[in-house]
Amino acid sequence: MKFGQWLGLAATGAAVALLWSLRDVLVQVFAAIVLAMALCTLVGFVGRQLRCSRSLALLLSLLGLLVLLVLGVTVLIPPFAAQFAELLTKVPAAAALLLKMGRSALTETAQMIYGRQDATLELDWLQEILPGSSDGSAALASGLGEGLNRLLGLAGNLGGAVLQLLFVVAVSVMVALQPTAYRDVAVLLVPSFYRRRFRQVLDSCGAALSDWMVGVLISSCCVALLSGIGLMLLGVKLVVANALLAGLLNVIPNVGPTLSTVFPMSVALLDAPWKAVAVLGLYFVIQHLESYLITPSVMQHQLKLLPGLTLSAQFLFTVLFGPLGLLLALPMAVCLQVIVREVLIHDVLDPWKRQRQAA
Repeated sequence: MKFGQWLGLAATGAAVALLWSLRDVLVQVFAAIVLAMALCTLVGFVGRQLRCSRSLALLLSLLGLLVLLVLGVTVLIPPFAAQFAELLTKVPAAAALLLKMGRSALTETAQMIYGRQDATLELDWLQEILPGSSDGSAALASGLGEGLNRLLGLAGNLGGAVLQLLFVVAVSVMVALQPTAYRDVAVLLVPSFYRRRFRQVLDSCGAALSDWMVGVLISSCCVALLSGIGLMLLGVKLVVANALLAGLLNVIPNVGPTLSTVFPMSVALLDAPWKAVAVLGLYFVIQHLESYLITPSVMQHQLKLLPGLTLSAQFLFTVLFGPLGLLLALPMAVCLQVIVREVLIHDVLDPWKRQRQAA
């Protein structure tokens, strides 16, 4: 290799190392772009309906979002915060009760099988797996509570999170004000012969993100509404917190719906065991309605993500970027699928295939 080639290789390695060191900032920038696409969708809708300038449409959109935020803080947040705090105490207690029921069922089963009162000795190896003492239950409750706090970010750096949120919101508003200018800057970073095509790829990514966000918003609202109605009919407590959690966690495929089922089942188990089974059936029906009826209805023209790609993206981006990567895994997967389809398949592999056939 010549000196210039070695220099280019070294520059490429340095650029990759620099990008990797800045991965936290880059994922925040991507979050700002996703939020900006949501704002652009809303701004475009307001501008078409009112036939006003983009600046005025953006201002009206931000005012509308601010009004909704104030209403949410004053109407929904107080009951949600109170019920959510109580909900966090229900999960460890329900887990301890479930362990107690499991030990009791294990004892009765052993007596039925071996036909004597001391039959539980035959299954001591299995009994030891389940903590049965009060100290074990307390330790389990403490461990689950601490795990939930860490999972939900309650023990994190609040000041840093607020600064990151302000950064994301500020960048998203700036991009939403002049999306074409920022797109043109991104286009200038690629070679001149590919700029026109790259502009089309960016437009396709933006359209796919907009369609995905609209579909997820409608789907999450439907899941929250159906969950609230179902839990109310079953007489399960803490309806507001559980319904809002079901809607919010619906944004995270696979993991979110499963996690949202744990909280209402814990509350129902402490009330009556049959209610926990009923809640599990309710959420099973709601998720099937969301998967086979609601989502196909609101996302008819949306880019369809492959389940394997979705799960792989969740695992990969969570490992690389942490909890924020889990939240952004789906929009990242949407963009990656568009890029792979348009750039790798359409622009690279298809022409190569046609050249081989012509030869």
